[in-house]
Amino acid sequence: MTVLPDRPPEGFSLAADFPEADAGAWRRLVAGVLRKTGKDVPEDAVEDALATLVEEGLSVRPLSTAENSPDTAGFPGFAPFTRGGRPEGGAVAGWDVRQRHDRPDPAAANEAVLADLEHGVTSLWLSVGASGIPVSGLARALDGVLLDLAPLVLDAGDDVEAAAAVLFGLYERTGTGPAPGGNLGADPFGYAARTGTYDGVADRLGAAVGLARRCHETVPGLRALTVDALPYHEAGASAAQELGCSLATGVALLRALTDAGFGIETALGQLEFRYAAGADQFLTIAKLRAARRLWARVAEACGADSTAGAQRQHAVTSAVMMTRRDPWVNMLRTTVAALGAGVGGADAVTVLPFDHAIGLPDAFARRIARNTSVVLLEESHIGRVIDPAGGSWYVERLTEDLAQRAWEWFQEVERAGGQLAALRSGLVETRIGAVWEHRRGRLATRREPITGVSEFPLLSEAPVERDPAPEPLSGGLPRVRRDEAFEALRTRSDAARTAGGDRPRIFLAALGPASAHTARASFTANLFAAGGIEPVHDPVTVDAGSVAAAFTAAGAELACICSSDALYAEQAAAVAEALKAAGARRVYLAGRPGELREMYERAGVDEFVAAGGDAVAVLTRALDLIGVAP
Repeated sequence: MTVLPDRPPEGFSLAADFPEADAGAWRRLVAGVLRKTGKDVPEDAVEDALATLVEEGLSVRPLSTAENSPDTAGFPGFAPFTRGGRPEGGAVAGWDVRQRHDRPDPAAANEAVLADLEHGVTSLWLSVGASGIPVSGLARALDGVLLDLAPLVLDAGDDVEAAAAVLFGLYERTGTGPAPGGNLGADPFGYAARTGTYDGVADRLGAAVGLARRCHETVPGLRALTVDALPYHEAGASAAQELGCSLATGVALLRALTDAGFGIETALGQLEFRYAAGADQFLTIAKLRAARRLWARVAEACGADSTAGAQRQHAVTSAVMMTRRDPWVNMLRTTVAALGAGVGGADAVTVLPFDHAIGLPDAFARRIARNTSVVLLEESHIGRVIDPAGGSWYVERLTEDLAQRAWEWFQEVERAGGQLAALRSGLVETRIGAVWEHRRGRLATRREPITGVSEFPLLSEAPVERDPAPEPLSGGLPRVRRDEAFEALRTRSDAARTAGGDRPRIFLAALGPASAHTARASFTANLFAAGGIEPVHDPVTVDAGSVAAAFTAAGAELACICSSDALYAEQAAAVAEALKAAGARRVYLAGRPGELREMYERAGVDEFVAAGGDAVAVLTRALDLIGVAP
């Protein structure tokens, strides 16, 4: 019996005996593969040919190397802070697990707050005023909270002064100071963006400066101002637009503070930035890293000490990505988003409950939300490595490209007169709207899939019921969701269900054996279910002689022929004629018709459905045709 050594020999290399690879050889091989697919691409253009669009104006190349990636990140805790605002990162205590509360009943809010603090939450983010806890009930909501241990962050809109007064009163009455990391949440520009009320910004800005002065002079460690980028993200902004708007807002606040006599380092210390974390983990990582780098550049340009430009970041899992259908999948989305936020170096992370898009969260949803961060910190040990993405050529390139795009947008906003002027003139809304319109096209064609909604919908799911949430601020930038077009279709289908619970139906006329029709039948079932139209695939296979009886038995008004191109050529025309004779209001064919389009259309095929088509348009036409009211 051969005894193997317990370790490889000294100098052992896994690449031994293999020829050394280089970028040129890789490009030649890729060009050869592309030629086999019918694409004749020059070797020096293969990377452009294989580039992937991440979002409007931002794409990633298929291969990242030291040659095409920047080396500008520096070290954690040192300018430009790309790798983190603190030298130790989250290695000591991880990130701040911050839970949001907006339940209007102060007693119920207090119960939820205490439960969260007892089970892993380390700070509180409280919506106060018309969209959350009443200012008069804030003290009751915080009853029993150890204010010197749990940092508080307020989101009070136009009620920020009144809410801050209650908080200061609580500190005085309990004889404690605020826990480090809290913020009064004064956000005059974010409030204007949410509500469209631009005329009162000067007064709100003056109040914010007054709160900053009080924090600086009497309660050091408590910040007064929030630069909230969520209004732009939730209006459909790209990551670059979100970053650029946050920079312009931060600069406007710095101007107001320094004009009021604050030193630049003191002014910088009064700001906290809030960003969205999405299900694209690498884009989230790059966004937070780029945000720190860009803000350090702003601080440098303002003449601040190099240590003062570290941006304090609060990351919130994206509300835009949350779905109302199959909301359980949101748990997966928020997990990936929280991972991206933690790896990206956020100081505080809020995981929105999976039922956020439906209403007020229940205890289970809040528990899952807080435990998402706890598992990532305590079991996955994400926080124990400082900037774990640092040095990844892909991440460094994406960070650099995103930073450049964001800086260009920031400069455009500044040329327009600053953030307030850009909001007032409609520049911000117009540019964000154009980006969202492009993204809506990708969502409609399912090039950007939504699991459980546009892909693999579950029509039999029981609806999740929740207490209604307070109405959010409105009147300014719109609020969008990725699922909005499909949600509208599903709502139409729900309203059209019969007393027996039947939905609109489409019969799948599958031809030949399963090996011939399964792929297209599955595609078709998935497509129409996304619009609330129930697919009926019984019997498993039909032909021109049996399809009429099967269609009638299905109780459907629509039909789709599904099979291989070869069987289409032999049977599709006769089957389409039989379906029309049986009363089908519309006959679809799954796939691209090619040269046989004219023959199929003469036989009665009304429409062709294939990957990459506009699913929303197809489904809207179908519901309109069978009389389902919008």
